[in-house]
Amino acid sequence: MFNVLRAEPKSTFEYSPFKIRRMRPGKILPERHDDAFGPLSVIDHANLQMGTLVSMHQHVNDEILSYVWQGSMVHEDSNGNRTPLSSKKLMMMNAGESFWHEESTPLVATEMLQIFIRSRLANLEGRTQFMNRPEGIKTNQWTLLAGPEGEDAPLEIRQAVYVYDIRLEHNDKTEAPQREGFAQFLYVMDGEIEVERNMLYKGDAISGGNVNLSLIESTGNTTLVCLLVDVDAASVMDGLVSGQ
Repeated sequence: MFNVLRAEPKSTFEYSPFKIRRMRPGKILPERHDDAFGPLSVIDHANLQMGTLVSMHQHVNDEILSYVWQGSMVHEDSNGNRTPLSSKKLMMMNAGESFWHEESTPLVATEMLQIFIRSRLANLEGRTQFMNRPEGIKTNQWTLLAGPEGEDAPLEIRQAVYVYDIRLEHNDKTEAPQREGFAQFLYVMDGEIEVERNMLYKGDAISGGNVNLSLIESTGNTTLVCLLVDVDAASVMDGLVSGQ
């Protein structure tokens, strides 16, 4: 059985320069009675106006992928990094025992995801990682962005989670990535697709739990993010966001 989690306007909260629609991915598998999809805790779909500043703030025990789809932003942190992010440069923050950072959009408006994952252990070292891809999002080809330690992924997650993306043009077809023992969580970053006889639009997600998705067809230009998650992986509940 495949379940669809729709983008809900009521889950959006706004501060004057930006708005965030928060998705609780575990709601896609109601039989588990958990708002988290295993260690995948929160997906924030954010729109930031040009000139937005989210001032220095702390994260603890959150594994956070900053996935900029459109526009650009500047990341600054307590380790001395000052780095522009875009669809050509992604970032993983492994917050660990403590990590401080701020975000700003001095040049253009920005649309992005922040994906919060529960770490496998509490109070690990806080750090950041960056992934350069000058070509941006590949068309009709899945790209591995992040994965567990030791898996040779561009960005390392201290948890049993993989993250991929792809861009599809009108009428392109593909199959979602899969790995044995991992459940798929497919998120529509933009555009629309048809999968398992369901139409999905911007901000929607689909999962079959332990049943893999089959053919995906784009009905317009679209960008997809697919997370593979070991929903039974051990994780901590100490994250400031992911532990909620």
